[in-house]
Parts: sequence; structure tokens; C-alpha cells
Amino acid sequence: MKRIDLVVTPETAASDEALTKAIAEKSGVAENEIGYFRLIRRSYDARSRQVKVNLSFEVFAKGEKVVEDDFIQRKNYPIVTNGKPVIIVGAGPAGLFAALRLIEKGIKPIIIERGKNVRDRRRDLAAIHKEHIVNPDSNYCFGEGGAGTYSDGKLYTRSNKRGDIRSILSVFVQHGATEEILIDAHPHIGTNKLPGIIESMRETILNAGGEIHFEKRVTDILISSNAVKGVVLQNARLNDKVGQGDKLEADALILATGHSARDIYELLHSKGILIEAKPFAMGVRVEHPQQLIDKIMYHCDVRHPYLPAAPYSAVQQVNGRGVYSFCMCPGGIIAPCATAPGEVVTNGWSPSKRNNPFANSGIVVSVEPEDYKAFEKYGPLAGMKYQQALEQAVCASAGNSQTAPAQRLVDFTKNIFSPALPETSYQPGVKSVMLKDVLPPVISERLNEGFIEFGKKMRGYLTNDAVVVAIESRTSSPVRIPRDNQTLQHPQIKGLFPCGEGGGYAGGIVSAAMDGERVAESCSSC
Repeated sequence: MKRIDLVVTPETAASDEALTKAIAEKSGVAENEIGYFRLIRRSYDARSRQVKVNLSFEVFAKGEKVVEDDFIQRKNYPIVTNGKPVIIVGAGPAGLFAALRLIEKGIKPIIIERGKNVRDRRRDLAAIHKEHIVNPDSNYCFGEGGAGTYSDGKLYTRSNKRGDIRSILSVFVQHGATEEILIDAHPHIGTNKLPGIIESMRETILNAGGEIHFEKRVTDILISSNAVKGVVLQNARLNDKVGQGDKLEADALILATGHSARDIYELLHSKGILIEAKPFAMGVRVEHPQQLIDKIMYHCDVRHPYLPAAPYSAVQQVNGRGVYSFCMCPGGIIAPCATAPGEVVTNGWSPSKRNNPFANSGIVVSVEPEDYKAFEKYGPLAGMKYQQALEQAVCASAGNSQTAPAQRLVDFTKNIFSPALPETSYQPGVKSVMLKDVLPPVISERLNEGFIEFGKKMRGYLTNDAVVVAIESRTSSPVRIPRDNQTLQHPQIKGLFPCGEGGGYAGGIVSAAMDGERVAESCSSC
């Protein structure tokens, strides 16, 4: 077997016949001597006018045995029905991958999820879009699979030192994802396909003897002698003040609650359990016609049929702060991601084919403690309260529903009211508003300069055919739950394991999954 690297045109990349010829030439062998070749890596280079495709292959001569085992790292999960129990709060990627790793170690995971299973969540998402009703326990952020399930399924991460990325991707493939995610430099599952994969992961956990309890909210953590003893649960359909709740006992608790579980931060703070403020960012979603982004990035009027919808990445320093693109969604949709009534929050997602007519991206500004001095009385929750206050102000500015305030892009940079707005993918609808009257100057002024600079770097980007929609506020948690670097336990409470985005230790599906595995490893050895 040989590894062959090629740089080819999109046409060649799409043709097995052309690839066979190119591989033979690169290998220095005749075409009829090649028995089989397997694509193992693919990326696109659009820096020049002629877009190139970078490909890596494993090539086998005729008669050679093709080894498949190392391509997909399949795992076996033992039965853990009678194993030691570990409670996991949250069924997002951190919680699910922590559960799977615990099962590998012979430990029984008991997952507590305040939201609904992945299929039942859809009704609540539809209610947000059509009726502007936000269920605080079942929405784009809360429910089986976590925030990533219905907001894209992007699997790209730079956190390659935190764990085995390929192992994480292989688990997704083992549960139904296409092998393409093992190949693409920027892998992506798609919101239309991820729910089925999450269901398959649930079945693996249940078949191994693990437990998953949906629509159960943690209202208290049981602690004795500075050690975890269990949790108190409340049916998420009921008010927290109704009943005493059910107790679930265990001496290890993995908190994998995601970046939007504000009640968990408030619970920890009320119990005197150490939490800390951490850096985060907020801004807006900006949406362009995908055809325009294709033209800018691929240097063409019409995208080549063998090229995917073009993404973009942008970053600019403005007055000492970073202004940058976040969670860019080619061929995507802007989604309403509030977790409580009276808030407006935007995010973005794409289907697996990325074939919608719009491209959207968060454009956000780094937030510093000096920005939320008015909230200092909340201590480590100050940033969270500031974030929440802006979401509520944005909601009020557009009529106290899930309608989002918006403005055309050039109008935003020139401080001009937009009498009419372009068509947008944001289904609850948009209302024309002067966004500089809604967003704090520390954010709006930097966004203004950032957009102007992006327009200089990407000719055509700064256009009134694009719309700015507020507010992109859930880029990451504004709170960190500290943990020991060695044991990964909270420094005060034995058996309490902060994990994933909610703990402040991840920033996406793959990094959260890797953190879940790390915490499970540490938990299993304690």
C-alpha cells in the first residue's frame, strides 16, 4: 500500500477514471496494476482563480489485501447493567460520549436530560418557528443531542491536542454517519441526518445497560463532607416549586449541561460552589445570498457543479478587540435559539447538502469584564446576566416575540434605517430596526468597522443584499466551573466533574465529545 497525495481540478476529483490515471502517473505504475484506491483526505483550496482539490489516497496493487479495520475505529460496548453508577447531567455530545466511554470501562451511566428525546424536540422547535412559543426545557439548546443536533452538526475542531479526533468521528460513523466525515478537512453531518445518529447512540447506551431519563431537571446536588452523594430531580413539565423531587444517589456526577443551562450556574453559586466568569463573545448573524459568497470565494459567476457551497472565514482587530466570523453556515438557515420566553437568540445551521439559497455566519465581538460593570453585583454570574439582558432587550425591540430585529448590511454600517428588508431564512420573521439603538456601542461600533474591513478583503461582501440579524449571543458560556487539571474534579467537591461547553472546556461538538471522554476516563479511575 502507498499513500499518494494529489492536487487536481474539481472535474478530476469527481471522476474515478481521471483519478485512476492521475494516481497511476503519480505512483509510477501502469493503470492496470492498480487494484484499489481509497480516499482518506479531501480539502479545497480557493486562494487562486482556479480552485484546486487536495486529495490523499491509500493505493493498493492488484492482489493486495485491503485493510479496512484501521479506517473506522469500531468499538465494542460491554453490558454494564450491574456496574457502578455515574450520573451524567446533559445528553449533548459531552454527556453522550462520556456515557459511551464509561460503558467501555464497565461503569453504568445514568443520563439526566431536562429536554425531550431527539424526535419529540421537533414539535417544540416548530412551535418556536410558527407560534413564537419557547419551551424553556425543550428547544434548540436543550434536549437529546444538545445544541448541535438541530444547529448544524459541524465537526471541525482545532483541538487536536485534547484527544483523538478520528476516534470521535469513528463513533459517529459507527452509529450511522457517512464515512465522508473521516475524509473531509471540515467534516459536517447536517441537521437533517444527525437526529438519527443520536438515536442510534441512545440505543447503544440503553442496550449496554445504561439509563437515560428525559424531561428531568436537576434542582439540587446532594453533597456531604464536600463530596457528591447524588442529585434531586424534578419533572421538567412541572414547576420547580411543586413537590419535593426524587433523589438519585451516586458518588460521581458529570455536569455536561451545555453553555445555556443558566439555572445550573445559579444553583452552584447559591450553594457556595466555586464558579468563575470567563471570556465570551456576542454579535449578530449576517446572511448573504449563497451565490454571492460562491462568487467571492470561488472567483466565478456561477459555482462549479463539483464544488460545495462556499464557506468563508473572517477576522479583524478593531480597537483592541477581535471581530470574527463564528459558526459559518453555507447553504444554511438562521435559527431561533432562545431558551426562555422574552429572549431572542440567533444561531445557524445547514442541511447535509448545504443547498439552501443563503449563507449565514455569526459575526461577533470579544466581550470584556469592563463591558458589564453594571452587573458586578452578580459576581461570577455578571457576564451571564449581561448576556441575558441583551437578549431580552433585543426581543423587546422587535415586539416581544421571536421576531428578530434586523437591518441591511450597508445601512447598518452607515447608520441608515432600512425601509424594507431582503428575504431571509429566519422563519419567525424579522423587523427593520436601527440595530445601533439596540446593541451596546462596544459591540455595534466594532461590528461596523469589522464589516467595512471584511468588505475590503472580500469584494462584494459589503452589500445591501445582505441582512444583519440580532443577536448572536450563545457563542460559548460566560461562566466556567473550575476543575483540577489532573483529576478533572471540582477543586472543592469530590466526585463533581465539570465537562464540555457548560463547564467552559469545549467549543463545539467534537471538542465537547473529547472532553466527555477525558472526564469519563478520569471518573472511572477515581
